[in-house]
Amino acid sequence: MALVVNPQPFTRDVDRLFDAFFGGERDARRWVPQMDLIEAEDHFVLKADLPGLSEGDVSIEVQDGTLTISGERTAEHEAHERGWYRIERSFGSFSRSLTLPDGVDPDGIQAQFDRGVLEVRIPKPEERKPRRVEIKAGADGNGGAPAVEGSAKEA
Repeated sequence: MALVVNPQPFTRDVDRLFDAFFGGERDARRWVPQMDLIEAEDHFVLKADLPGLSEGDVSIEVQDGTLTISGERTAEHEAHERGWYRIERSFGSFSRSLTLPDGVDPDGIQAQFDRGVLEVRIPKPEERKPRRVEIKAGADGNGGAPAVEGSAKEA
C-alpha cells in the first residue's frame, strides 16, 4: 500500500514560515477582491465583495471611459515576539478597472454599499439609431438644377 502525500499545503506553510522570519511579501498578503458583472435590460450591475470595509474605505472614479474601484483593507493582527500565529486573510490596497461602453453617462452611475458588498449600477448607453437624411428636390421639381432664364444675342 502506497502512501500519497500532497506536498502543496506543507510547502505553503514552509513559505509562510520563511517569510515570517525573513520579512518577505508573498501572494498570501496580496488582496484582489472578487467581482461579478451582470448585464440587465437597461443597465449593468457590478458587484464586489469587500468584507471588512465600509463605504469610506472605497473610491470609485470614472475617467476616459474607465471605471476604477480602489481601496485598502488593513491588517488587524499585532506582531508578537513569542508564540505562533497564522494569518490567512489577505489585506492591502487594491484597484480594479473596467472599460465602459462608448456613450455611458458617468453622472448616471450609482453605487451602494451593504454588508460588505459594493453594488455599482451602470446605465447602458442609449442605442444609436440610424438617422435618415432627407434629400430635397431642386426648384424645378424633377431633381435637376433650377433653370436659369436669360437671353442671348449674336454679335
